[in-house]
This record gives sequence, C-alpha cells and structure tokens, in this order.
Amino acid sequence: MTKRLIAIGFIFVCTSVAWAILGGTIFTRTYSLDAKAENRVASTWGTPQNQAPPSASFTRIVPRSEVTVENGKKTTKTIQESVTTPLPLESSAIDVALELEHRQKGLLWYSTYKVGFSGLYGIRNTSDKEEAVDFYLKFPTAQAMYDDLTFKVDGNAVPVTSSDGAALGRIKVAAGKTAQLAVGYRSQGLNEWRYSFGGQEVAQVRDFSLKMKTNFKDIDFPDNTLSPSHKLETNSGWDLTWSYKNLLSGYQIAMVMPEKLQPGPLAGRISLFAPVSLFFFFFLMLIITTMRGIELHPMNYFFLAAAFFSFHLLLAYLVDHVSIHLAFAISAAISVFLVVSYLRLVVGMHFASREAALAQFIYLVMFSYAFFLKGFTGLAITIGSVVTLFVVMQVTGRIRWADRFSLKPPDQPTGKLNREPGAIATTLN
Repeated sequence: MTKRLIAIGFIFVCTSVAWAILGGTIFTRTYSLDAKAENRVASTWGTPQNQAPPSASFTRIVPRSEVTVENGKKTTKTIQESVTTPLPLESSAIDVALELEHRQKGLLWYSTYKVGFSGLYGIRNTSDKEEAVDFYLKFPTAQAMYDDLTFKVDGNAVPVTSSDGAALGRIKVAAGKTAQLAVGYRSQGLNEWRYSFGGQEVAQVRDFSLKMKTNFKDIDFPDNTLSPSHKLETNSGWDLTWSYKNLLSGYQIAMVMPEKLQPGPLAGRISLFAPVSLFFFFFLMLIITTMRGIELHPMNYFFLAAAFFSFHLLLAYLVDHVSIHLAFAISAAISVFLVVSYLRLVVGMHFASREAALAQFIYLVMFSYAFFLKGFTGLAITIGSVVTLFVVMQVTGRIRWADRFSLKPPDQPTGKLNREPGAIATTLN
C-alpha cells in the first residue's frame, strides 16, 4: 500500500509540474504579444481620449515704445507688438454618447468604444470693440479619426483649418457679445474617455453641464475624478449628468470602459490551480476504492491525471478561436468523457458514471468554473473544500484504518472452499 501511495504521489507531482509549465506558457503567450496587440488595436481603432474645452482669443497689434542708448545718445523707437488676449468661457453644455464594442486580439479582449461628442459653449468678447476671434478646439488624441465634424458660431458654419491636432476657426464678434460655439464629432477610442477642464491645472468652470449616455451598465469612475451629480439607469445602460454652477477643481470627468472576461489570464489561473482539483479527486478516489475494496493501480491514476490535464490543454488552445465559455464547456465534456470511458473498462460503468463522474464534475469542472465568479472564487472553492472534508469525515468516521491498510490478507469466510494447488480443503472457523 505504501508503495502505491508513493507512486500516486509521484504521478501527482509530475502532473503538477506539467500544469505549471502550461500555465507559464499561457501567460507568456498572453503578455509577450500584449504590447504589439494593443498597438495594433490603437492603430486601427484609436487610443484613450481626453477632451479639453475649446479656447478663444483675439490678437491686436499694439504699438510699444522702446528706448535704446548708443554712444551716450538715447533713441526712442516705436515697435508694433502682437498681443493675444484669451476670452473667458461663460457656459458649457455637453452631450456624450459612449458605445462599448469589445475587440479581441490573441488571448486578450480590448475595451474599444465609439463616442459621439457635441458641445455648446458660450464665449464672451471682453473687448470694447468688435474683434476677429480665433476659436480653437484641441482634439482628444492624435491617434483617432473624427467624422461628421461640426464647428459653428451662432448657428453659422465656420471655415475650419487643422493644425497640431486641433481645429481652428475665425469669426468677428461684437464688443461685449457672448458667442455660442457649437462643436461636435464622432470618433473611436480605447479603454477610457475623459473630459478635462484645464489640463493638469486647477480650473474654474461656470454654468457647466455634461450629459453622458452609455450602452453598458458596468460603469466605473477612476480615482481622482468627479462623480456624476445625477444617475439614471436605462434598459441598455446609464444616463449620467455632471452639473455645476461655479466649480473650481483640478479633477476631471472620466469613464473607464468595462473589461470583458480575459480568456488568456483566466485559462492561465485555472491551469496553475489545477493541482488542487486533482488532489481532491485522487483523495476521494482513494477513500472510495479503499472502502469498497476496489483496486486501482498507479497506472490507472496516471491515465486519470492525463485526462484531467487534457481539460486544461484543450482550454489553453481553444480560447484563441472560440468564446471562453464554449471552450470551457468543450474541454470539460471531453475530459469527463475520457475519465468515464476509461474507468468503465477498469472497474465498471456503475462506478465510472456515478462516483467518478460526480467527483470530476465537482473538483475539476466546478472548481475551475469558480474562476468565472469575479470576487467570489476563493470563497466558492473554500466552501467546496470544507463541505468535502465534512462529508468524508462523516462517512469514514467509523472505519478502522489500521485494518484497511494492513498488509495481512483477510480471513477466509466460514464455509468457503479454499483451493490450494494439488488439494481441496474446507476451512471452517
């Protein structure tokens, strides 16, 4: 019995090493190409976006006197100097629509999205006369496309030029008048969308309103960002509103796109955890076979371990081609089929289809599926382990293990024939 336990332990250790190698391979495949894959996604879809409010200014040519001294003689010259005066932003009414569309590259899903942006800004000409005002809208990122661009002042389209990742337009604004600048576009981004009031500086905003619609319910706001003033859940997502009368803040408004279940890291974690599943399965098989007098040779345990390993091997290479849930179901079905069909030949269909199949379903399939339960994986596995311990303790509490593991053969039952070579004797107790 001791030699058999040592052999089974050796099989367990070797299989655990194989799982460690497989898990490391999965993580290497996942993250070695991650940077390249993300760059490919960004090049075809876009990068994280951070939209800043537009700015406006006018430029005047102002004469300035400059005094120079040459050979003890003062000379005064008049120089024409260009002076730019920024104009204040009086109000902001912004609408943002975010549509999440996950994209897969390799073993990772990327949180790509479409964004529809429109804003109506009030910009006041503080000059005492009519000025040619330059309106300037910096795009949120250079690595993106901007379709259906709108650039209007007081309802009139303004000729736009593009320079250094920004749209520029010029129109005359009367003295003291507040011009209404309407801007908008449709674009695409990655991972998160932000709106900043003044870059990294503390900025003041007046009469501000930003309304955001999402087509996803799992909303998340990064640290050091402003929470919405109002939230309303809809059938497809959320309607969020940020509204301020007079705000002074260095924080931004931001939304992080929800991540999809990542097949690569999930398959890697399941593979590294697999020895725990196999340990429980081997432990239960040893208990059941010992109690029932069923003999399983270490070679039988070797093939059972190989059937368990096939689940994780199939899962690791199926997730590249099908969804993680479908890959999990296919791999689990094949592994259970291998175990049941094999034990059917070894000990019979009754044991294979009931005790063995149920044990594999619990400790391989259910324990592995616990990794899909984000935040509850450890608790689910712990509960399963404690329940297993309780059941085994109750079932085996009255067993005399010294007799079960004794090397002495059991006494012959009364009235049974004992056939010896060359003789037949009836042994009576």
